[in-house]
Amino acid sequence: MRRPGVTPTPGLLISAPASGTGKTTLMLGLLAALRARGMAVQPFKSGPDYIDPAFHRAASGRASVNLDSWAMAEARIAGLVGEAGEADLILAEGSMGLFDGVAQPGETGTGASADLAALTGWPVVLVLDVSGQAQSAAAVALGFRAMRPDVAIAGVVLNRVASPRHEALVRVGMAEIGLPVFGALPRRTAIEMPERHLGLVQAEETPELDRIIDEAGRFIADSLDLDALVAAARPTRVSARPQVAVRPPGQRIALARDAAFSFVYPHLLEGWRRAGAEIMPFSPLADQAPDEGADCCWLPGGYPELHGATLSAAQTFRAGIRAFAETRPVHGECGGYMAMGSAIVDKAGRSFEMAGLLGLVTSFEKRRMHLGYRLATLAAPIPGHGQGARLRGHEFHYSTILEQPDMGLAQVVDANGDAVAETGSRRGHATGTFFHLIAEAT
Repeated sequence: MRRPGVTPTPGLLISAPASGTGKTTLMLGLLAALRARGMAVQPFKSGPDYIDPAFHRAASGRASVNLDSWAMAEARIAGLVGEAGEADLILAEGSMGLFDGVAQPGETGTGASADLAALTGWPVVLVLDVSGQAQSAAAVALGFRAMRPDVAIAGVVLNRVASPRHEALVRVGMAEIGLPVFGALPRRTAIEMPERHLGLVQAEETPELDRIIDEAGRFIADSLDLDALVAAARPTRVSARPQVAVRPPGQRIALARDAAFSFVYPHLLEGWRRAGAEIMPFSPLADQAPDEGADCCWLPGGYPELHGATLSAAQTFRAGIRAFAETRPVHGECGGYMAMGSAIVDKAGRSFEMAGLLGLVTSFEKRRMHLGYRLATLAAPIPGHGQGARLRGHEFHYSTILEQPDMGLAQVVDANGDAVAETGSRRGHATGTFFHLIAEAT
């Protein structure tokens, strides 16, 4: 946010009735278009998403941070917003549909993007896929405007418009309900992002990313009334306050960091650094072992199943991390947890030997989606958190457990309080979970 004594930075939330309607394309295009105008735009991502923030950073030139109403207390959200630095405008990208969340609230809300809009006062720019409808799109928009009085709808962006005549008919409906139309977007496959089973391909794996962002920026600048959209932003309501401390897993952290291990929430890395920790990255794919000078090792999630042969052949990495775990803690999340196990079976049924710190064997041969918020109470410590700590996180993977012979790590429940079978594992100094840590519960 801006310096004390200056009007809080105005913001907008980009959302939609459902996933797959064009939020990310609009978000990236807006970031690029406004950056080209010389504006400093601070991006955020609502909800537990590891991939979109990297795209936001590429388009805006500024680090993007996740804000999560289920997992984060209001003070943490306010601190993250307040620490983002000076900007001319805040743009937050929603997840799923605007009101989609869990049934039972967590720290600040249900995880819905609408909770973030209500908390911050950021009006919503609603992206509507109007393919197959005309004036009826106004009824959808009207329902969204009426759903929650504490959430303001600034206006709409019409996506997948078929023709000028189609656009004109949709605009007639929006005029009847008095809702501004910021612009209309025809289908443009050249700027659609490639996808895989967990969502978008990662930013660093997208060779045409610069071209896509550049084209998206020009497309949005040509198609939207940017002046009207920026003018619809409203000052952020949450009061700037000091950032809530994040407890690092160690003073010197060996962090696996490459295309197979990249899912770490930006606010955690920044929180570790802010607490004085030193992050020492290494690449298992490049057959590197954790630094001997580190006092703990952290393996994030990612896509180890796409690199089974490489990881299995990485003898320096495997021997090095086994030696490290003899005296110091090693913790893995989701993909990192699987790579710490005995083996990973890929979708073709091929088995690849992993590090063997745990007995876990996982398979992608028969995929089954595991998705949702998790609240874990630790039965044993992990780096940075002691026994009995309550941790909020999120699980999203398609792997199936074939073997899990080690002791469970935690009592894990979902957002409804129902028990989750994936309790994590522990053996000696090695621990792992399928859920990705977001924040310690208050």
